[in-house]
Amino acid sequence: MGRYNGIMSTNDDDRIKLTQAVQYVKGVGPQRAELLGKLGIKTAADLLFFFPRRYQDFTEQCNVVDLPSDEPVSIVGTVYDVALSNHGNRHVLNVLIEQPDGALLRGVWFNQRYMANKFEAGQKVQFRGKAAERSGYWQITHPTVIWIDDAEPIPVGHWPVYSLTDGINQHQMRKIVASAVTDYADLVTESFPDTLRKAFQICDIQSAIHWIHQPCDLEQYEQARERLVFQELLILQLALAMRRHRVQARSVAPPLELSPKIRARILSRLPFELSESQQQVFADISADMNRPFPMNRLLHGEVGSGKTMVAICAMMLSVAAGHQAALMAPTEILAQQHFQTLSRLLKNSRVRLALCTGSQKAAERRMTNEQVADGQIDIVIGTTAIVQSSLQFKQLGLVVIDEQHKFGVRQRARLKQSGFDPHYLVMTATPIPRSISMTLFGDLDVSVLERHQSAVSHTNTYLGTEESREKWWQFFTEKLQQGRQGFVVAPLVRGSDDTDVNSAEKLYESLVHGPLESFRVGLIHGQQTALEKQSTMEQFATGKLQVLVATGVIEVGIDVPNATVMTIESAERFGLSQLHQLRGRVGRGQHPGFVCVFATSQDPTEIERLTEFSEIDNGFDLSEADLRIRGPGNLFSTEQTGFPPLMIANLIRDEDVLRQTQELARGMIAEDPDLADPALSRLRQLVLLRYGQALEISDVG
Repeated sequence: MGRYNGIMSTNDDDRIKLTQAVQYVKGVGPQRAELLGKLGIKTAADLLFFFPRRYQDFTEQCNVVDLPSDEPVSIVGTVYDVALSNHGNRHVLNVLIEQPDGALLRGVWFNQRYMANKFEAGQKVQFRGKAAERSGYWQITHPTVIWIDDAEPIPVGHWPVYSLTDGINQHQMRKIVASAVTDYADLVTESFPDTLRKAFQICDIQSAIHWIHQPCDLEQYEQARERLVFQELLILQLALAMRRHRVQARSVAPPLELSPKIRARILSRLPFELSESQQQVFADISADMNRPFPMNRLLHGEVGSGKTMVAICAMMLSVAAGHQAALMAPTEILAQQHFQTLSRLLKNSRVRLALCTGSQKAAERRMTNEQVADGQIDIVIGTTAIVQSSLQFKQLGLVVIDEQHKFGVRQRARLKQSGFDPHYLVMTATPIPRSISMTLFGDLDVSVLERHQSAVSHTNTYLGTEESREKWWQFFTEKLQQGRQGFVVAPLVRGSDDTDVNSAEKLYESLVHGPLESFRVGLIHGQQTALEKQSTMEQFATGKLQVLVATGVIEVGIDVPNATVMTIESAERFGLSQLHQLRGRVGRGQHPGFVCVFATSQDPTEIERLTEFSEIDNGFDLSEADLRIRGPGNLFSTEQTGFPPLMIANLIRDEDVLRQTQELARGMIAEDPDLADPALSRLRQLVLLRYGQALEISDVG
């Protein structure tokens, strides 16, 4: 399958031409077709939807004879002479370029002798910068340079720049795509009804394809991009809305009513009164669970917001209504903690609990399976072992999935029962940018749980330097001497070589023989057995260990109120949201928290990220900063979500369009759930071809 798996034309002959192998496109052939395949280009149509990643602007070129002084200009010419000279300790590079009328312009670089190897006589180049007349020549000091392929004419307008693969240069790619646009673009059939295009004032698809590859001006480019972004996001949102409607309309779930009596019993079990935000979210969840179709809700809670307590209320509602509940956690450590929390809350009650993890012995697992199948167990807490084992529920009413935001729609566990589906509550404490949430969780209803400020201690965050390291460790040990506990976090279990000193194992050794030699230090990481991790966590939780050296395995769910200090080494290897999750492990009690991050890399982008982390303590604001700096691809890969990658839409720049298309799509599906209107038939085919498999809606209608 190529880049664009969508309906191209309603005409059979045109569709055959558009879907033919790319090797038959003019200028391609078998060898280049193999290279293009590495870019996901398999058919002629794939070339049409292989959009430029940027453009080179040749619209405002000047002739040397007309140059204004000390103003930004663009000059295209041919390299005439390259001269590198020394003036004392300074290297000076002079590159003369010649225009067709013989006029010359000089580019000058100081102390950049490596630039000399980039030029040779006869090359076509563009110089950009402020021109000034010096010694009878016009010259630009340190100009920006664009090298133009020798086979290309002197460029005009906006030239597309495409992603490449070894074996194909930019000139060749431009010719191949231009040929495809000339021969195939007009064969693509419009998928939008005229009423839709007029309502949103967007151009037709054929014009959009021509203009995105060969814009005459910025206005054409903007019109083309607007159309293609709108189409891409509308198709995605229609698919999500279709799945959302399908779950509600075609799945059957047990209505679980929250009566005043049951509500009072549930709240009496809690160790504290729910905050106003928790009460509102629980009301939304209980209303969903009282409907005859499955709840599909995302509970989006900041660190310290108490989302787990709301989920426990929902599970107790399921049990009180005569059904079972399951809670899935991403790690055995977190599953164990949830099990212990529920065991304390439900002590002396008739609710029966079971733990299901991959490390359980076979005999213990068989017994658990039998008790769950017979209905003797009310709530099962575990890892993905719940769905990977032969576990069968007698009457499952609710599934809570904790910290599974990375898995997306298709990967969410499906614990189905004969005759009905359970209700689903997906939880995450990892702040997710709004635009990501609207795509990754676009088929869910979303509840945002605000932090209960009176219950949250402030955590101070610092960006450390090598000069401040000794002072930080002195502060760290002072807190330990005062009776507090701390974490030291490393990105790896062990380094790939001896130079990687910030692996957890090497860090542990250096600390117990260095700054922390007087304290009780433990080590925990993902490669240890479940028993080893559980034992270490119990020692830390009970105060037998004062410091825990760990990897990101402690990112979620670790709750030790006495822990107040944290050191994070090689912090640039963590995402901002992950750092925020780690930060949430300290300052959970009555004492404020202190976190110091140290970077191994001094890359300016990485330092910018860590500076943002040290200055922003709100997780949602931090997630937006992470998205802005790193881009969505680094946050949620298409392999994890199961979604085909976006080809032109940008979730940062196009968030307004995303909101617009989500509202439009939900309205369209509410009126016509299967897009059965003949005027929408081509749009419907685009939705199913692109997202039918990923969202399991291929058999709609």
